[in-house]
Amino acid sequence: MIPEAAATRSRTCHDEGRSSGAVHHSEEDSGNENRQKRERRRKRAHKGSENVKRKRAKSSPGTGSQSRGSQLKQRHVEAVTLFEVVTMGRSAMQVVIDDWIQAYLTDRDFSLLNLISFFIQCSGCKGVVTAEMCQNKEDSDVMSKMVEDLDDVSGLQYKKFLAFPWILTVTWPMDTDGMEYPLIQSGPYGRWFHSEFCDFISVLVSQCQHSVLFDSYLMNTLISLLTELSNSYVRAFRHTCTLAGVKLLSSLVGVAQSLSVSIENSQKLYEVQKTKTTRQKSPLQLERIQKKITELQEKRAEIESIMDIIFKGVFLKRYRDVLPEIRSICVEELGLWMKLYSSAFLNDSYLKYMGWMMFDKIPDVRLKCVLALQGLYGDPLLLPKLDLFTSRFKDRMISMTLDRDSEVGVQTMKLLVLISRTCDDVLSPEDYKQLLQFVFSSQRPLAATAGELLYARLLNTPGGEALEGSNEEEAHTLQTVARLKALLHFYQESELHTHVVYLVDSLWDCGAALLKDWPTLTSILLKESSSQRSGLTQAEQAVLVEVLVASVRQATEGPALAGRSGVKKVLSVRDKKTLTDDCATLTEHLLMVLPKLLSKFSSSGDVVASLLKIPQYFHSECPQAENMQAVSSLMEEMDSILERHSGPAVLETAARTLLSLCGGQSAGSSIAQAARDALVQRWVDQLTARLQEDIFPADEAKTEETVAVLKKLRAFHNCHDLSQWNLLELLSPLLPVDASWGAAPPEVLLEVLQCLSFSVLWSLSRSSETLTTRDKAVAQRSQLRLFCERGHRCLSHADRRVRHQAFLGVCDVLTAHSYQLHVWDPSSFGPLLYIPSPKLQRALLAFVLLHVFVGPDSDGQAGAAEGDEEERLEDCHRRRALLAAYCKLIVHGVLEMSMAAEVFMYYVKYCNAFGDILKELLNRTRQTDKMESTRMLLLCLQQLFTRLRRGQESGGGAQPGIQTFTSIKELARRFALTFGDHVKFRECVVMIHRNGIEFVFQGFSQSPDAPTPPHLSYLTILSEFSSKLLKPDKKTVLSYLQKHTAEHAVDLRDDSWQPLAFYRASMLAAAEGEDAVSHVSSDRKLYLPNRSPNSKQKVEGSKSPCLLSPADSRTRAQRLSHPEKTADADPFSVPADPPAKNLTVATCVNEGDDDTVEIEM
Repeated sequence: MIPEAAATRSRTCHDEGRSSGAVHHSEEDSGNENRQKRERRRKRAHKGSENVKRKRAKSSPGTGSQSRGSQLKQRHVEAVTLFEVVTMGRSAMQVVIDDWIQAYLTDRDFSLLNLISFFIQCSGCKGVVTAEMCQNKEDSDVMSKMVEDLDDVSGLQYKKFLAFPWILTVTWPMDTDGMEYPLIQSGPYGRWFHSEFCDFISVLVSQCQHSVLFDSYLMNTLISLLTELSNSYVRAFRHTCTLAGVKLLSSLVGVAQSLSVSIENSQKLYEVQKTKTTRQKSPLQLERIQKKITELQEKRAEIESIMDIIFKGVFLKRYRDVLPEIRSICVEELGLWMKLYSSAFLNDSYLKYMGWMMFDKIPDVRLKCVLALQGLYGDPLLLPKLDLFTSRFKDRMISMTLDRDSEVGVQTMKLLVLISRTCDDVLSPEDYKQLLQFVFSSQRPLAATAGELLYARLLNTPGGEALEGSNEEEAHTLQTVARLKALLHFYQESELHTHVVYLVDSLWDCGAALLKDWPTLTSILLKESSSQRSGLTQAEQAVLVEVLVASVRQATEGPALAGRSGVKKVLSVRDKKTLTDDCATLTEHLLMVLPKLLSKFSSSGDVVASLLKIPQYFHSECPQAENMQAVSSLMEEMDSILERHSGPAVLETAARTLLSLCGGQSAGSSIAQAARDALVQRWVDQLTARLQEDIFPADEAKTEETVAVLKKLRAFHNCHDLSQWNLLELLSPLLPVDASWGAAPPEVLLEVLQCLSFSVLWSLSRSSETLTTRDKAVAQRSQLRLFCERGHRCLSHADRRVRHQAFLGVCDVLTAHSYQLHVWDPSSFGPLLYIPSPKLQRALLAFVLLHVFVGPDSDGQAGAAEGDEEERLEDCHRRRALLAAYCKLIVHGVLEMSMAAEVFMYYVKYCNAFGDILKELLNRTRQTDKMESTRMLLLCLQQLFTRLRRGQESGGGAQPGIQTFTSIKELARRFALTFGDHVKFRECVVMIHRNGIEFVFQGFSQSPDAPTPPHLSYLTILSEFSSKLLKPDKKTVLSYLQKHTAEHAVDLRDDSWQPLAFYRASMLAAAEGEDAVSHVSSDRKLYLPNRSPNSKQKVEGSKSPCLLSPADSRTRAQRLSHPEKTADADPFSVPADPPAKNLTVATCVNEGDDDTVEIEM
């Protein structure tokens, strides 16, 4: 807000003599007057506008002013400044701007000062604006005054700039520079102000275009103001006035368009007048039209000149601004100018800026470039002017599809799709080949856009001409076959992905009609491959089956795919209805056709496995699903397929399909259940008959048949509850009872172990339903014990696969049993408690140590060759599964937490391979019992230290299970990092120190042969936890340490007591790092020499009360404990004269020569 006195004096000087004398008005008076006016404004919020009253008093008492004043009252437009008009909407803007124009015609200097104040306020500046008159714009003395600086004495910032005929000075407090200004405020207010501010500029130009826009005074002053402020060092001025400048140019583009339309209409009228006969011609009218055309052309030339000045003064200086928001504004408006006024802006001299900004580092700037180019390439009339730009920046546009910002990549792909539609020869076949591969992208929006390009390029072309005499249906089939061949050819040539489901998902938005044409797809598959009409090879038919299955999945489940992001998580009502209708349609058709497809492709296991997935997507409530004949036919085909194939893919898919068909109470479900029971009964009978014979060592063919039956039972038992056939009693005799393994081969044992584990798991999951008496609960526990005992014996089998499966089976069963005990309702019967024997617990731990933590290096690469990366990854995956199964036993309470101590010994060595599993185990055990979990970590460290001591005493070389002292210390450091919250883990950390001190000194009796405790070096490891102690706990721990050392003669000069000195130093360093002043006695003051008052203020005003950094504190503690050693000395050395008898550590503060602080332990 400009002070009224300053504005009045400025106007008086200008009117009287237009002298070069400046308006002298103190900043203090201006600030006081502004504050008084703001107070008055708040008091008279409902008394009307002071500016409006002043304008009415100065204007003539005509009816027009009175009518406008009444309208203003009716609309409650009570704004003191133009800045407040922005908050009142577009209609209020038009009324107030009209009044401002009338005031401008009366007193243009005062009105312009109000407009200048408006832009200053929109920049968020709450300072003072003063003005002085200027005679000559080119005066060197005047230009030397244009400065922008800080005044440290007054604490103010000021900017002086030329807005001819004024020299304006803006002064504002220094501390407001970092505050948010309206354009960047978070929330809806910032977006709302941006919109209203742009509307104000648009309304201002629109209302002025027929009056004061061409007076050569308003625009010159406004352009000078915006140009100077947009070049300011202050971000708020630069951002706001750059936006105002480019929006002003955009509004002028609209004015130039209107003038061009008027010129064109006038020229048409002139040509019409010229074609008239001599009698009808009117020379005066022709002269009047020609004069109007000349005036309009002059106005347009003037507007274009103004636009060029704004472009050079604002855009050219700001399109490379350091602020990304300013660059985005410039690029966005440049694209708008090119589209709306292509005759002036759409040429290579302007397009180059768009191309350059496509290389910007900020994604939003690149996005604005791409969106602007979409508007240009979408207009066919503008394409001829884009040829050079396209050839120059085509490679950049193609590379931007790989942009790290997903939205930029998607919009760039849409731009290239638009270019491919409008410009035929721009993209080469190599470009298309690169772009079409994005249909397999993990980002669904990008993949869907690439699918549009694929569909338009390959699949939307008309098919071959229909044969003579063919009807419309055959023509449609031929066209579909042509499109499918193109799709299959693209998929087979790409060789980028093996999952057709991602390709179908990419094409679904644009080619759903083709992919959901299931009658045509199935008819093509049912035709013979030798048919000339179809012409599909067996490989193409296999891919087409995958396309069919993928389209069925897409139609029933939607676009949600594993590994693909950017999908809507919540479907609309319309999408859900579409999915329901499509599901009913495919169920009605495929239930009838699927048996025929299974019969045709029954010899191919992969194709059959894909086709068997289709019934999983059937709609059970569809009327066609009740077709008993169709369901029976499907069951017969599945029966024949299961008799023919025993591959894991076919068996697992068939089991899941039967699980889907058996669910529900419909007639079709009853048929499916009967068919499933018949299948299982036949397999059980076959297995029973074969097990009665001793077939394993004698007949290899019969053994393979037995294994095939066991695979079928295992696959079905994974999905279905087969407890009624009592497979546990049937198969348990095949497992070894003692050390003699019997005659069962490993393949049989592998399947038997899985079947038995599934049987026990089903029994546990149905405990609430089946355990109605105690006898049944006892029988269940007996089965559990039997399986665990047999599985225990299999842990030492010669075959690795059998050992792994036995371990996983035992762990899964014990975990499930523990879970059932936790969720069991005491009011009913439940599973009885079963605790694994100590021998089994030790065997499980030994198995993990032997089979998981193998290999000399942390990545486990020694077991696999350098080129066999896939085998190494598979082996790592198997070991992770074994470790996770064992950790679940500890988490669920099956094993004691102490059993995890051996596992955590390998935390550092195998951190890359198993670190995430061990961290989760530590978090879960702490949630259960944080004290017991801490004891487990202590046990781990103490066992490692004890093994190291024994290994050193024995004098042997490197032994397995023994780690170096450095690695144990590193493991302790890793453990200490997990105690992040000092308050939460306070008791745990204190227990670590107390337990560690007891571990070192308990049972120690000093003698000449044993002057130090044998485990004294453990204190060095224990020092890793010193920084986790709170200040009161440090005193407690030091007292506890003194209690154990008081009975012994401690000589710190002896190297053997070095760990004790180091442990004490770590405690003092941690305490000093927390608060260095806390260790100074109350009657002594810490002397800090050579400190100025400013530095004292900085120390007192700092956020942290600590005067030393943790690193400095640790270094000082080590220096204080060993004052006579240099930096290169051994950190474990002992001072020359330690206070060994009274155990008092004298800590010298080097800041003062005479100050010494003593801390009693």
